Amino acid sequence: MRTLTGIEELEGLVGRHLGTSDWVTVTQERIDQFADATGDHQWIHVDPDKAADGPFGTTIAHGYLTLSLLPLFYSTTYTLEGVKMGINYGANKVRFLNPVPVDSRLRASIEVGEVKRLPDNGAQVTWHVTVELEGADKPACYAETISVWYT
Repeated sequence: MRTLTGIEELEGLVGRHLGTSDWVTVTQERIDQFADATGDHQWIHVDPDKAADGPFGTTIAHGYLTLSLLPLFYSTTYTLEGVKMGINYGANKVRFLNPVPVDSRLRASIEVGEVKRLPDNGAQVTWHVTVELEGADKPACYAETISVWYT
């Protein structure tokens, strides 16, 4: 876990690797809960028996479940002191590069892409996040996300 002392420190890290999160196991329970929360109950995610005969031999996580884990990955990688609050602003790019089989482990490698100062003591931060799938040759996901922080 890395502690950053403020926006100025983030500005000095543009283009650099910030850190790597803890591993997170994607259980069937987590997949089912995501399906319930989003209404996406496609069999490839929630029906282990049918999925066993499917293209991946097991259930897989929703792509958007993988993406929704980014705040958890951030929280185990860094804290940002000297700010009042941060909000999600959006994403420039998201790609789901590899399916995530049930009981796989994921972690995120995070880079600071850009820091742009805003009026009212704000800063827009672009993050480059590669979600690694343990044991796989290619990542599960790549995302370029944006947050806004206020001091």
